[in-house]
Amino acid sequence: MLDSAVVWMNNRGNTEQWGTTPYSQRPGSMARVERYTTENAPYIAESDGTPVGALVLDSGPSPQMPIAPAEEPERYVRLLVSDRRYAGLGIGAALLAHAAEETRRAGVELLRVDCWAGGGGELVAFYERNGFTPTEQFLSGAWPGQVLAQRVG
Repeated sequence: MLDSAVVWMNNRGNTEQWGTTPYSQRPGSMARVERYTTENAPYIAESDGTPVGALVLDSGPSPQMPIAPAEEPERYVRLLVSDRRYAGLGIGAALLAHAAEETRRAGVELLRVDCWAGGGGELVAFYERNGFTPTEQFLSGAWPGQVLAQRVG
């Protein structure tokens, strides 16, 4: 899914968000996916037994990003990706709703996510449509990012 997401973005003219190299061929990418599935809470969306989306929840932002942890307990969406062959079916929205429910179930009130803020803000708008409010902006090198938060308690 991650490799096909890069192809999909590139076909739309977006080479800034995830670059042009397939995700699986980037240094450290396979170790990152392994960490996501062993150290975090991964959730997979399926359609008739076929994986069509994935979400990874953590207890805070990536230490590699210039984002401070919240001053209260939080859950943090570290990865959200869907199979673009199933675009428009609400897979990302369903995974985010599940993340909100898991956050509530854990007795935590704050759910946050960060995303690429370039490209006219389309990704930021997606998270806003799904109940998140933009908080702070950041730069990771030249990569513009936006942190968004949602109160679930």
